[in-house]
Amino acid sequence: MRTAVELLRLLLNVVWLVVAGLWLALGYVLAGVVCCLLVITIPFGVASFRMAAYALWPFGRELARRPGSGGASTLLNVVWLIVAGWWLALGHIATAVGLAVTVIGIPLAWASLKMIPVALAPFGNEIVPSDGPRDPWRF
Repeated sequence: MRTAVELLRLLLNVVWLVVAGLWLALGYVLAGVVCCLLVITIPFGVASFRMAAYALWPFGRELARRPGSGGASTLLNVVWLIVAGWWLALGHIATAVGLAVTVIGIPLAWASLKMIPVALAPFGNEIVPSDGPRDPWRF
């Protein structure tokens, strides 16, 4: 059973990479490079690079709250939300709608929707490997 889940994740990640993941990751990397031009925006650039890695290979990983994150991450998330977060969330929603047109694209659309929380608030969160198959109705 475990190898079947891993094989399915691999297949979905490869299809995702070809259909949407490469383009999303390139966009995040470009945003990260631009953010790293100024010293004060380097944390935003690092967050963009983390999201680029997640956009390349989303199946088998999930978002988890980083223990010990405090007020600074909340402040950075508010700034991120105002400047870039809601644009990224809209982009993920538009990508999901486009992917969900076909039956094969529905799991890929779900992966795009799964990236919205990290696109809205990347600070104080980390991307961790999933332990096993997702529960059917756990978001």
